[in-house]
Amino acid sequence: MLARSNRLTRGAEYRTAVRRGRRCAGKHTVTYVNRAETHGPARFGFIVSRQVGGAVVRNTVRRRLKAVCFESLESVAPGSDVVIRALPSAASATFADLRDDVRRCLARSAT
Repeated sequence: MLARSNRLTRGAEYRTAVRRGRRCAGKHTVTYVNRAETHGPARFGFIVSRQVGGAVVRNTVRRRLKAVCFESLESVAPGSDVVIRALPSAASATFADLRDDVRRCLARSAT
């Protein structure tokens, strides 16, 4: 579980990360990474719309994405804001598929 200090909580933070961040599209997710100039911890936010599925499916996808980000926390630069938007195909994706998608995009944005 991600600590509160590792989560984006305000709409303005989401908008900034999506508008200014580097975009990386995967098969099941779109990842935006905004390198902030602060030295705080890396923060993550998730966008899972109704197009993904019903409430149970959306919450399952969100929990899987949170677990992937918790595993990848050390590989993300401190001060980065990361927003992960789930695509409709994420509903039928396995945990391993989601993990590969997100890790590939986080590694790509680190360079």
